[in-house]
Amino acid sequence: MKVEEEEKQYFVIDFDSTFTQVEALDILGEISLSNHPERNTRLQKIKDITDLGMAGEMSLRESLIARIQLLNGNRAHLPELISRLSKLVSKSIERNSVFFNEHPENTFIISNGFKEFIVPVVTKFGIKADHVFANDMVFDEAGNIIDLNRDNVLSINGGKVKQIEALKLKGQINMIGDGYTDYEVRKAGMANNFYAYTENVEREPVKKHADHIAPSFDEILYHKKMSGALSYPKNRIKMLLLESVHPNALAKLKEEGFSVESYPAGLDEDELCEKIKGIHVLGLRSKTQVTAKVIKEADKLMAIGAFCIGTNQIDIQSALEAGIPVFNAPFSNTRSVVELAIAEMISLMRGISDKNRDMHQGIWSKTAKNSYEIRGKKLGIIGYGSIGAQLSVLAENLGMDVYYYDLVEKLALGNATKCNTIEELLSIADVVSLHIDGRPENGNFFLREHFQMMKDGVIFLNLARGPVVDILALKEAILGGKVIGAGIDVFPEEPKGNNDPFTSELMGLPNTILTPHIGGSTLEAQENIADFVPRKIMDYINTGNTENSVNFPNITLPPLKDAHRLIHIHKNRPGVLAKINNTLAEFEANIVGQYLKTNETIGYVITDINKQYGKELSKALKKIEHTIKFRMLY
Repeated sequence: MKVEEEEKQYFVIDFDSTFTQVEALDILGEISLSNHPERNTRLQKIKDITDLGMAGEMSLRESLIARIQLLNGNRAHLPELISRLSKLVSKSIERNSVFFNEHPENTFIISNGFKEFIVPVVTKFGIKADHVFANDMVFDEAGNIIDLNRDNVLSINGGKVKQIEALKLKGQINMIGDGYTDYEVRKAGMANNFYAYTENVEREPVKKHADHIAPSFDEILYHKKMSGALSYPKNRIKMLLLESVHPNALAKLKEEGFSVESYPAGLDEDELCEKIKGIHVLGLRSKTQVTAKVIKEADKLMAIGAFCIGTNQIDIQSALEAGIPVFNAPFSNTRSVVELAIAEMISLMRGISDKNRDMHQGIWSKTAKNSYEIRGKKLGIIGYGSIGAQLSVLAENLGMDVYYYDLVEKLALGNATKCNTIEELLSIADVVSLHIDGRPENGNFFLREHFQMMKDGVIFLNLARGPVVDILALKEAILGGKVIGAGIDVFPEEPKGNNDPFTSELMGLPNTILTPHIGGSTLEAQENIADFVPRKIMDYINTGNTENSVNFPNITLPPLKDAHRLIHIHKNRPGVLAKINNTLAEFEANIVGQYLKTNETIGYVITDINKQYGKELSKALKKIEHTIKFRMLY
């Protein structure tokens, strides 16, 4: 059926900082002024003038002429400029290149920039050259850019209004841009909607006049109920990061286009139950407890990211039953924890913490009593996972004899010796280091009887989880001389944030190092975690991949091409896959790829189909018995 003229949707798009991520004249300045003695000064002036013009605080023509005079540009610089701009197209514009190819008659570029570099960039996306309206450069005989065509209507304030008026478009006109001149089109009544485009730059004076703020082109298509590269704009996916997650993680997720809120401390159960409403992704470290009650209150939660090694602070089973995958960073801070363990072993063997305290009090206590080398000592590691195994290697390189105990069969590294029982290990070790996880059954794992099994004068470390050790029993062992040095980094109860008080039975004990859960708190570890966990979350949201999820069936998917991806999470019951495929057949959706994995609780099905899908198909798939969650990616 032919679309009536008044129903047509026209998209009029600005170029600088909208179609591209940058202001083109800023980039031209970087090229043309590369060897100029006033390069930095001029580049800053160009940017300042751009901002004044975009905010409507300087006339457009005045702004353009001032920048041209500063640029020192030449026709020979344009090929390099076009090449750079082609690589700096806004991510969501590039992602929706199919849209522009499918709607060439409805898409226009109207810019106060220059045709000389705009046309070569936008025509690669199927936008017609005669749908590009912009200024013209004026060159001298040597090819220097000396002026602009002052007869061009786009060289003056209000030029965009006049240009759109001249086009005489019949239908809904959507003006998309980041500057005041874009808003003027709406103000003059020449556009039905003004979208303040904020993917690359946010200008408050422009945003306050917008009909709709658009952090991406996906948002515009979603708002107009038109098909785009994504079924749901990323800017509508809300993420909450707690406990001072590294800023690199925030930057990475925001750069991807997600809406991210960060909070410096942990939250208790009631606080999180309130805060979790409307949140799609939750990121946290070790203090915040994600209980079954929290998950029940999470009405939109898609994934949880633990920015640490452990996931015992999360009710993994409840998350699984709710169709929420959990991702962590199992190896990212391993080295940091191991180095702290080595440092504390050496310090405790030499009594450095007590000697340091004495020196600060003016006491000179030079003595070799209870001061030992770690070379030749026996290290007993309880828990031979990634941290325990790496500690084993480093300790052996320092000359220690390594023994380990683990409930699971683990291959010994180097010359480490496996102990068949914990009693065997404790009877041998001069140093005992715990590296077990914090699962509920490990609560009070290490009790008074274990301390009694140790040799006299042992060094004890717990850099694992606070609840695994009976703190009062440890205190007794220290005061009784069984343990002559202890390094404790984790505690049964820890403050939610740095502004909350800390108290412990271990405070003030001799040769006892207490640290505030900093085993993985190095810049290197936090940067590694801030890279690893967001990548896993983004991979799941963008493609459906669940590789390295701690609770979901692990699926690694091939890249999607020329298809639409549907994700179905359901209870693991017989016949669900057949019902999914029967539903797809009813809607004549041809399957081009399908991937299924299950565990004891859920089934995870990803289906790629080769045709457009509608809301009715989505509704039908959601209604299949035992469905937990369903979402469309593209």
